[in-house]
Amino acid sequence: MIKSMTGYGGAKGEVNAIAVTAELKSVNNRFLDVSVRLPKSCLFAEEAVRGAVAERISRGKVDVFITVDTSQAEQAVIRVNDNLAAAYLRAVRDTAEKYDLDGDISALSLVRFPEVLSAEKTDTDRDLVVGAIRTVLAQALDGFDAMRAREGGKLEEDIRAKLDGLEAMVAAVEARSPETVKEYREKLYARMQEVLADTAVEEGRILQEAAIYADKVAVDEETVRLKSHIDQFRLMLSGGSPVGRKLDFLVQEMNREANTTGSKCADSQIARTVIDMKAELEKIREQIQNIE
Repeated sequence: MIKSMTGYGGAKGEVNAIAVTAELKSVNNRFLDVSVRLPKSCLFAEEAVRGAVAERISRGKVDVFITVDTSQAEQAVIRVNDNLAAAYLRAVRDTAEKYDLDGDISALSLVRFPEVLSAEKTDTDRDLVVGAIRTVLAQALDGFDAMRAREGGKLEEDIRAKLDGLEAMVAAVEARSPETVKEYREKLYARMQEVLADTAVEEGRILQEAAIYADKVAVDEETVRLKSHIDQFRLMLSGGSPVGRKLDFLVQEMNREANTTGSKCADSQIARTVIDMKAELEKIREQIQNIE
């Protein structure tokens, strides 16, 4: 199934006590353009995020928003200022000796002195952070892809209906084309009879002129190529994404064949049909701009 280039996906979760929220949104773009927003403390994960997005998306302008909370995963480390503790202990003992006091001091009493103990938090391992981000981002990408697939299904349905209509127009041109040659031959014969009056009209000359005209206005090659392009278009739609660029090129080729058909025809009915064909091709081209 084909996928649309526009979509949204979001997920949140906690992995190894690291809380992550991931959101993605995308709009049409000729190539893949990924913009990533991460907390400053997690900028090291940007390359991993871009890689994960590129694995799932081939075209479109994608904005990725990531929030990370590592507070629950951080561990506190208590450090002892040995020099300061020793200085406090000496001061206590000197004071006890000087004033003939009891100099005993417990460890608990010692560490209560200012700045003897200090608490520090260790940074969470970067690999753990990247792993948590990738896990939650994958869930967001699943939802993102599901939405794009739904939109792509609607686009495919509409394009297939337009292809059916286009195929019917090509068939109408094929049916009408021989009639234009027949009508030209009859008009030519009637005109020559009018000009030559009672003189016999040379049938061979009429047939020769009709043959030249038929070769001039023949659109068989164009209609055969158009039908082939339509069949190829349907195969590409069935093949799944990414096919947007290929379909865009194919529409250009189909439009070229329609233009050639229009320039060759000298029949108002075929001309109107060609105009309808070009209008339908333009609608298909607009829809393709949304396909990955």
